[in-house]
Amino acid sequence: MSSTATGPKGLEGITAANSGICYIDGDQGVLAYRGIDIHELADHSNFEEVCYLLWFGRLPNRSELQELKLNLARERKLDASIISLLRQAPKHVLPMDVLRTTVSALSYYDPEEKVNDHEANVRKAIRLTAQLAYVVAAYDRIRKGKPLVEPDRSLSHAGNFLYMLNGEIPSPTAERAFDIALILHADHELNASTFAARVVAATLSDMHSAVTAAIGALKGPLHGGANEAVFRILEAVDASGADPVDYIKGMLAQKKKVPGFGHRVYHTEDPRATHLRTMSRDLGESSGNPKWFEISRKIEEFIVSDRKLNANVDFYSASTYHTLGIDIDLFTPIFAVSRVSGWTAHVIEQLNDNRLIRPRADYQGPAYPNRYVPLEKR
Repeated sequence: MSSTATGPKGLEGITAANSGICYIDGDQGVLAYRGIDIHELADHSNFEEVCYLLWFGRLPNRSELQELKLNLARERKLDASIISLLRQAPKHVLPMDVLRTTVSALSYYDPEEKVNDHEANVRKAIRLTAQLAYVVAAYDRIRKGKPLVEPDRSLSHAGNFLYMLNGEIPSPTAERAFDIALILHADHELNASTFAARVVAATLSDMHSAVTAAIGALKGPLHGGANEAVFRILEAVDASGADPVDYIKGMLAQKKKVPGFGHRVYHTEDPRATHLRTMSRDLGESSGNPKWFEISRKIEEFIVSDRKLNANVDFYSASTYHTLGIDIDLFTPIFAVSRVSGWTAHVIEQLNDNRLIRPRADYQGPAYPNRYVPLEKR
């Protein structure tokens, strides 16, 4: 008998897990980690402190924060075989593909690969967070024929990444801007990549497998990658010399979607966009190159007025990342550099009270019984 019920496409509106990590109120535009509003964290915290909050459920005291920073610095290293793997990757391969494969390979050299208890997974979360940043920066330099830059233990996680990527100590403005960007992207409840990580973890697979699955989900353009599409539009506007609003009107006339606007969860402005807008403006001014922000702002004002759609996290992260000297095809890997903190927090939480995630589907196929017909009678 065929089912007549129809489940929500994309599991929209379905609660799939209990979690104490991330709180979202889409109607009020609220995003909070462990109940602390993202605006407070962006204004007063740093990425290392947010990592502690996600992994341990509370803010650290001074000594706990210092210990975490030391542990991250200690784990900011890669086995020589991983560096060799990065060097052997074909030069045409996208950084996101390299990251996906490399994270899987990192498990070979993890001293606790086969240990899956709570304490070991916290230590693996620290290792993976340190290593992912190193992998992304190292591969970018390798593919450009540049020497690798060894991490500086005196720098923050954000400062270290920009240093290893660009080969020079970042300005305080750039370091703080990137630090805030990492905070804003650290977690976002059961998005596609986080859900993928929890599904894998629920099978009692290992954390590296869960994070690899998350990266695979993030690679899809409907999840990660929107900020890449945003910047390609900004580039096209700049190259054409067209008025930004006229360019966007042309896109809309051709029924093309303008990326970076609207969100499945938020019905008001994405709270992360609020900070990224300011960061894009400030970085443009401090670098003496404000045009990317100015183009973005004109596009945003038109879309908000004409289509009643608000900017999401991807829109201003495009101009922010570019002004920080980050190539377009690194935008999504950098998302992973931040989100690995949230992915691993969810894996830890899933395993603390685990049950295999096994949803059902509403069957919409031929009515049962649909009899087998022998080959000679077809």
